[in-house]
Parts: sequence; C-alpha cells; structure tokens
Amino acid sequence: MKASIEREDFSERLQQALRNADYSPDSPTQLAREFNIRFSGRPITVHAARKWLVGEAIPTQEKLRTLAQWLGVQAEWLRFGSGQQEQRLAGATGEAGERFDSNDVKLIADLQRLDEHHRAIAREFIRMLLRMHRAKD
Repeated sequence: MKASIEREDFSERLQQALRNADYSPDSPTQLAREFNIRFSGRPITVHAARKWLVGEAIPTQEKLRTLAQWLGVQAEWLRFGSGQQEQRLAGATGEAGERFDSNDVKLIADLQRLDEHHRAIAREFIRMLLRMHRAKD
C-alpha cells in the first residue's frame, strides 16, 4: 500500500473514532489539547494534530497507543484498519456517564504527582464526599 494511501486511511479512521467519542474531527486544536493531557511524553503541536487529521502524517506507535486508549478503539484498527474497532475495557459498560473529560484526566494526573501520603488523604476526602452525597439522596 502506498504511504499516502496509508496516511489517508489512518486519517479517516482517526476522524471516525473522534466522532464516535463525541469529539470534533475538524479541530486540530481540540485534538492536540485532549491528546496532550493524556500523553506523558513530549506534547504535540496543533500543526502535528492537523497533519494527522488531513492524512499528511501518522503518529508514532507510542502516540498511537495513547490515541487508541483515549478514543476507546484498538490501536491495530486505528493504525491499520484491521482487528476490532472498539476496545473492550475491563469493567467498562460504555455508558457516556463513565467517560473521563479533560478535567477528570487532569485531576488524575495531579493526584499521581502527589506523594503516597497525600494521595491517601485525597482518596479519603473523596470517599467522605461520596458518603455525604449518598446520605443526601
């Protein structure tokens, strides 16, 4: 398969995965922002995201895995179009209410930067808030 056709096919699958996950396939800015909060490596530029969306480039394998995990698809399907499209996550029901938005991902990243003692305090605080919320209902 010619490289240009591979890039175009990848672009189509990426756009489809974005639409299925309720993101705009027409916004490289949104793609870059959402990708960068999930990727632990060097952030991508809006220009790089645009190249992925228009079929001018394919991300590295590491970036592809992050994209696939975020969008809930198989990395193999996203890159090559083979295998299953949807990624089956243990315990996931697929309900929209269980999706993480940008703020959730940032919160988790912030929690991971804390030392274990402060993470334990944060977990206990969240449990306390949940108990209070349940008691209200």
